[in-house]
Amino acid sequence: MLGAILGDIVGSPYEFDHNNYKYKDFPLLSEKSHFTDDTVMTIAVAVGLIAGDGEPRRTFGEVQSEMRAWGRAYPHAGYGGMFRRWLRSENPKPYGSFGNGSAMRVAAAGWLFDTLDKTLEMAKVTAEVTHNHPEGIKGAQATAAAIFLARTGHSKPEIRQYVEQTFGYDLNRTCDEIRPHYRHVETCQETVPEAIIAFLESTGFEDALRNAVSLGGDSDTLACITCGIAEAFYGMPQELRDETLRRLPEDIRETYELFRENALDRKVSAD
Repeated sequence: MLGAILGDIVGSPYEFDHNNYKYKDFPLLSEKSHFTDDTVMTIAVAVGLIAGDGEPRRTFGEVQSEMRAWGRAYPHAGYGGMFRRWLRSENPKPYGSFGNGSAMRVAAAGWLFDTLDKTLEMAKVTAEVTHNHPEGIKGAQATAAAIFLARTGHSKPEIRQYVEQTFGYDLNRTCDEIRPHYRHVETCQETVPEAIIAFLESTGFEDALRNAVSLGGDSDTLACITCGIAEAFYGMPQELRDETLRRLPEDIRETYELFRENALDRKVSAD
């Protein structure tokens, strides 16, 4: 899950079309690199999943509660307008979104459960708190499934085949084909497939990160999704793990450690 957070941090200076850098030779981290709403909600969903303990109705309530608590603790993290209104609402309801927020926050679901079916079920629950449109659910499930398959030893061709056959995404494009015409977009349909392609085409964790950011668009979210999968497949270099944790506030670091301990308790490696 820490890979997803690093993807958010590295992608943050390059978000939006006017900041996009369509090459792979960018500085990986700078003083402008910072965590955003992607990280805050990734942490919130992880806590909610742990508290929900695999029971769907309980998990829905816990994820909703944690997202609202963390969102209010970090009110200026970069949320979209509909989500900000949801955070402020006295009676929050799902609002039919198919934005990429459901996929950017779902990484923990790929780590915390022992079967693919349970992973898909819990990913769906985390999406439905706000993003209950079928495409919002699909984006979260595809991302979590790719993480689960990557961490359980499946090959890239197997991950590609599963995602294409199950979710109908077109993964038969290359980064070079996507990059010239790709622009800032915040839907699952136009973020999740591109993020998975950036992983599939990579040669290692850092290369996946550079692929994702170099595509442009919603670069922090795209890299967040890509690197959540890449960490599960390749692992994450220790120096990047250390630097990621160094850039996070204490409450987020402590909550990441809670997630990691719970993943290990379930006999699942969180690294």
